[in-house]
Amino acid sequence: MICLPGYPLLAGAVPAGFPSPAADYAEGRLNLDDHLVEHPEATFFVRVTGHSMTGFGIHDGDLLVVDRALDPKDRSVVIAVVDGNFTVKQICRLPNGVLLRSGSSGHSDILVQGDQELTVWGVVTWSLHQVAP
Repeated sequence: MICLPGYPLLAGAVPAGFPSPAADYAEGRLNLDDHLVEHPEATFFVRVTGHSMTGFGIHDGDLLVVDRALDPKDRSVVIAVVDGNFTVKQICRLPNGVLLRSGSSGHSDILVQGDQELTVWGVVTWSLHQVAP
């Protein structure tokens, strides 16, 4: 038996609205690395704990794909290190510092300014979460 890399890919898209006839064949094989990883040597996976980013579609237990080769743009979701502590937040550049924005009203934003130490560890490119229990 020869194992092919990747997973079967259905020939057509599946509508989220009204049902349509399903194709009973696979178009080919799907390699998730081809879709999720742009820079393999600089890509890491990290598991999220907590609920502060649910407004950005990131949930407790999600697996994040983090690319350290990308430069964070304003409003990118990043893994940041603030004064030695890791956090996942949206980065917003302000005239008086950097705001690390939470995605939940129940959690505080972090305004980094003055002599605080901030390092952007990587840019979050994907958030993967389990649907079936």
